[in-house]
Amino acid sequence: MLPDAVQVADPFHVVRLANTALDECRRRVQNETVGHRGRKADPLYRPRRRLVMARERLSDDGHDRLLGLLRAGDPRREVWFAWNAKEIVRQIYDHTDVELAEAWVDEIIRGFADREMPHEVRRLGRTIGRWRDQIVAWHRSHVSNGPTEAVNNLVKRVKRVAFGMRNFQHYRIRSLLYAGKPNWALLNRLTPP
Repeated sequence: MLPDAVQVADPFHVVRLANTALDECRRRVQNETVGHRGRKADPLYRPRRRLVMARERLSDDGHDRLLGLLRAGDPRREVWFAWNAKEIVRQIYDHTDVELAEAWVDEIIRGFADREMPHEVRRLGRTIGRWRDQIVAWHRSHVSNGPTEAVNNLVKRVKRVAFGMRNFQHYRIRSLLYAGKPNWALLNRLTPP
């Protein structure tokens, strides 16, 4: 339908891939070191939410606490490598220059392929390599499908709350009302008699 369309990998989905790789690495190391899934007192279970937070959102105390827990529960520093890899992936979107983005992504692909990296990070590097052109395309266009996903989520929520709608016009009116700032002149024409 659209032969000239270019796929774009928006920041949300790329960073989510990095967070998923980090969490998988944390769970694997947790299971290897203590032999069970995470429990409240385990050093790698406690920082699970701090690990996926952006580094700049951590307070100095939170950052020190995170590093202390990683030292206690990560003997081969695999989770630490995965955490740094996640932060490096997040930095792809810190700038707007296309050439710099291409060089940054190429360096990530080379760096993540290193044998010292945990296999989750190597897999993340291969995925970023496959999506290289789409990630760089975001730096050219700066578009995202986030607003479309938000509207789709809103419409589904309206339908779920209403336990289904029989009349499409009522469904449309309710969706417009939930979306906020409705065009009242348009709604007056849509209202059934």
